[in-house]
Order: sequence, then C-alpha cells, then structure tokens
Amino acid sequence: MWRVLRPAVTVGRRGAAVPQGRSCCRRRRLWGCRQPLASAAGLCGGTARAESRTCAAITMPEVNTDHLDEQQVQLLAEMCILIDENDNRIGADTKKNCHLNENIDKGLLHRAFSVFLFNTENKLLLQQRSNAKITFPDCFTNTCCSHPLSHPLELEENNAIGVRRAAQRRLKAELGIPMEQVTPEEISYLTRIHYKAKSDGIWGEHEIDYILFVQKDVALNPDPNEIQSYCYVTQKELKQLLDKAAKNEVKITPWFKLIAETFLFKWWDNLSNLNKFVDHEKIHRM
Repeated sequence: MWRVLRPAVTVGRRGAAVPQGRSCCRRRRLWGCRQPLASAAGLCGGTARAESRTCAAITMPEVNTDHLDEQQVQLLAEMCILIDENDNRIGADTKKNCHLNENIDKGLLHRAFSVFLFNTENKLLLQQRSNAKITFPDCFTNTCCSHPLSHPLELEENNAIGVRRAAQRRLKAELGIPMEQVTPEEISYLTRIHYKAKSDGIWGEHEIDYILFVQKDVALNPDPNEIQSYCYVTQKELKQLLDKAAKNEVKITPWFKLIAETFLFKWWDNLSNLNKFVDHEKIHRM
C-alpha cells in the first residue's frame, strides 16, 4: 500500500505557499553550494579538446524561479559534475544550469545515479516525487534518483565510489535512511545509461546515469518536500503501475520507464547473482 506524506504548508519569502520539508542549510554548507568555479562557459578556456567541443560558446540563460518551491530552488545552487559523452569529467556547473533545456540542447551533460533498493522479501521501494520538485513533479520512480556533486568525496571515480557515496547521502536526504544502514560498500554499481528527456518547456534532464542496486531492510523517514508517497512493490505490482502509465492514468519518470522496459526485471530475477550483469565499460545509449 502506498504511504502518502502530508507536508505542512508555510509561506516562503516570495509570499507563496510552499510545502515545508527539512531544512537543507546544513547540507548546503557541507557540500559547498557556491557559484560555479568551472562552469560550462568558463571551461572553454581550458586546454582539453573535449572541453572546448562540449562547451563552446554556451551562454547561461536567465530563468525566473520566483514561482518555484523555495527549498528546491536553494538546491539548484548545488554543483553537478559536467561530463562528455564518454563520461569523462570536464568541469562543474550548477544544478540549475544543468537542467535547463536551453543548455541541454547545446550539449550540456552531467553525471547522475538511480538507486533501486529491495527489501529482504525482494520487493522494490518506489517513490512518488513531490509536487514541489522542479523536474518531473508527481511522477512515480525508482527508490532514489539524484546527482553526485563536484566535491572531492563524490568526484572519486575508482569503482564509482564517489557516486556510491552520493547515493548514500541522498538516500538519507530523501528517504531518511540512516547513513550507517546503507554504506557505499553495500551499494552495487551495475552499469550506466545515457538518456535525455524534457520535463516541460524550461526544465529537463540530460544524464549519464549510474545504475545502483541495494538489497537490505532499512528504516524510512521520508522528507515530504522530496517525496509525496512511497511503497514496496512486487514485480506484478510494478507491471500494473507501468500499465497505468501507458494509459496516462499515472506519470512515471522517463529514466525509470527506460530502465523498467529494458533491464529491470531480468536484474530483479537475479538479485542474488547480479555480478553477471555488471558492465562498467559500456554506456547504454537510450
């Protein structure tokens, strides 16, 4: 059964009623939400050819965010990792700039991850994104979807340890899972997908997405500013949800749809033997 979160409503500094979630101020101090040091525009002065090809002459557009949720707008200052199409790091830019369709259409690409957490009954934890989210609000999706930040701990690339640390951080931020309950070592990195999708006329996604699996029973305390409902589902129940989405009765995120239609169920059938699906060389172009 889906558990629905009912956030309190408060009035933000813009005068609009917004859902009240946990404060992100401490997270912003920890992870250095500053102005970009090496934005897409600034990268073009570098020496690497890949950088100049990817970033040439990108001018960042101005977008009015006054009508958006204040807590989610604060998170737009986080610094995402810019990459080329082979997942080579070429710099950093704000979450805001990385998710504007105008920049995406010019080739801006960033690193991301999608977590699929199963309990010991082999049920998959799904969430419905809150209506405060700037991209794909109200959509059903996998356990947790986010981005590693341009921070030394999350930039480390050996066996995707930086991405797995970011996943641990966001499982805590979104779902309230204590960090000691899911360590980076318990998160399995399977493969990567490359996809692009528009949320609306302004915002979208263009990511190389690391697919991460976890199987463990965990404590949940979701943040209502991030999640409006959540549920553990069986394969049959997920297929019913996908059928509803195909009939436009519910909305699902595009990356979750792509993964569910291609890989998810065969991985799900082999939770105790995922090693045979590990492929850190190929990036699946979706």
